[in-house]
Amino acid sequence: MLKSIAVRLSAAAFLLLPAYAHTEFNPRAYSKHVAACNATRRAPESETVELKLRYVDINPSATKTMLMVHGWPGLWSTWSNQIEEFKGDYRLIIPDLRGFGESTHPGDTRSSGNMGDIVGDLACILKNAGVRSVVCMGHDWGSQVCYEAARMRPDIVAAVIGAVVPYIPSAGPFVPIKALVPMLPKLTYQLFFDARLDDAVAELDQDIRRTVRATLRTVDSPPPDAYLQSSESFLDSWRDVEEISPIPFFTADQEDYFVEQYQIQGFKNTLQFYMTENRLASWKLAQRQANFTIPVPTLAIYPLNDPVADWMVAASMLKTSKFVPHLTTEVLFSHFCKLQAFANSVLSRCKTLEGAHWVHLENPIKFNSIVRTWLRKLFDDKKTRSADEL
Repeated sequence: MLKSIAVRLSAAAFLLLPAYAHTEFNPRAYSKHVAACNATRRAPESETVELKLRYVDINPSATKTMLMVHGWPGLWSTWSNQIEEFKGDYRLIIPDLRGFGESTHPGDTRSSGNMGDIVGDLACILKNAGVRSVVCMGHDWGSQVCYEAARMRPDIVAAVIGAVVPYIPSAGPFVPIKALVPMLPKLTYQLFFDARLDDAVAELDQDIRRTVRATLRTVDSPPPDAYLQSSESFLDSWRDVEEISPIPFFTADQEDYFVEQYQIQGFKNTLQFYMTENRLASWKLAQRQANFTIPVPTLAIYPLNDPVADWMVAASMLKTSKFVPHLTTEVLFSHFCKLQAFANSVLSRCKTLEGAHWVHLENPIKFNSIVRTWLRKLFDDKKTRSADEL
């Protein structure tokens, strides 16, 4: 009887695994290519400089290409689960954005990292790789980069997958972050980054492992309730925690790699996304172009329990669907189950666990399934249209 129970437990053991079960992904096994790209350094005076932008290029013989764009504080390696899922079917171009990891930066955090700059970087990387058209998949700020890339360069971005953050159109007046904080109090940390850049960098760089452990959390391993709600500190809510537990969805070596990559340049230039000067420049660029619509097929994947915001509500407030006519929206959550063995049976008790900010790492099986299903339909529809046109 005990042997029978053991067999049933083994057969159902997958239910015990968290959705972010560690993969054997080894970021050190991948070499990086380098694209030499011209960029503008705007302060203290405007001049052209050359950036060395690093990217990983996997399965270059594939006929379809995915460009994977990380957010903050991500790196190329945070796409580990999607690399494992899609590397056999697609060519994967995965950069470290300017200022992250080994990718250099013009050196002016405040005004040399707007959306036009970063989209230009991506175009340069794709040219270097010899790629003409991509599906751009982004997470966090990477989603906004992909949206803006599709808005500005639909000739090279054929479709967009945006994880967590909805498209933020620039159609209306410029809105500073301080105007959003009363409605979204967990954006308060952005005021700290913007107003006190040097202090923020000093705090983030002091103990990089602690910083990344504080930031990369899950629903079942959450940050303190006060996290992200201070305009004086990013990490103050963790002050009573002597040692923050390891990043739940990384192996020890993956976490070591992540920390090592941030030790190369620190966090300073990665904070470009939060600077009022860059945000205003991005808005002005869209205003000059007078085009606020994403013309390509778009998949938005939202979590249910992001500590930053309810992104479904935010998308509604922003009227995202008005500016993204070919939009498919999916909400991601996962089921966690516990098994209990009785005399001659095994009972599974499950509950729904809402996904948090790092959906592609926390819930990769569900996330990848949504992406794969949507891509299959996207390319099937394109084949049908091509046949009809012929």
